[in-house]
Amino acid sequence: MPRFIHRHALPTRIWHWVNAVAVFVLIGSGLGISNAHPRLYWGSYGANFDPAWWQLPRFPAWVTIPANYNLALSRRWHLFFALVLAFGLLAYMLVGLLNRHFRRDLRIRASELAPAHLAADAKAHLALRFHDPESPRAYNIFQKLSYAGIVFVALPLVILTGLALSPAMVAAWPWLLDLFGGRQSARSIHFLCMIAIAGFTVVHLALVILAGAWNEVRSMLTGKWKVPE
Repeated sequence: MPRFIHRHALPTRIWHWVNAVAVFVLIGSGLGISNAHPRLYWGSYGANFDPAWWQLPRFPAWVTIPANYNLALSRRWHLFFALVLAFGLLAYMLVGLLNRHFRRDLRIRASELAPAHLAADAKAHLALRFHDPESPRAYNIFQKLSYAGIVFVALPLVILTGLALSPAMVAAWPWLLDLFGGRQSARSIHFLCMIAIAGFTVVHLALVILAGAWNEVRSMLTGKWKVPE
């Protein structure tokens, strides 16, 4: 008989799908905004004749939101879903602390960072074995590191740098620009965080497919997860 366990709590499942939609729209609308001035700088200032550290490509319409060049509309989509992302992350963190999800599932132990343990987990991944048969509910060390990096570093950074790009927020909190070394530095960090989040999303989707797409998606819809043979 197949063995099923309850793997994801309802708050985690809700946040997962809300976050998935928000990140998709934010990346698409962000690329549309980037097309208005596809150059990145460090410091406080940056304009057409200043040397850029990265000349970005012009992104095709099919990967931007909306699917044509419309800076005003891209900004509206971006600002609305930035609020969805920020308040969703805040709610998830509060619930994660209250129900001990972070301590129980994402706490990184020193023994897990030992070279032997990392090598064993890497070999298991290469063999497409993603779950410990003795503790199928547990996250492996690579999941913990990647989730911790996104939830506690990349997402807060992308939100804070986004606030630093808003003149209204900087007028209220002038220390935001000082925190990142200037408006253009905040914009560069914002874009780099977006790349990290997009890269995580691509790897996450690939691993979901390799681990059994229906089983993984079902666990995020209903919480029920079938323990692999």
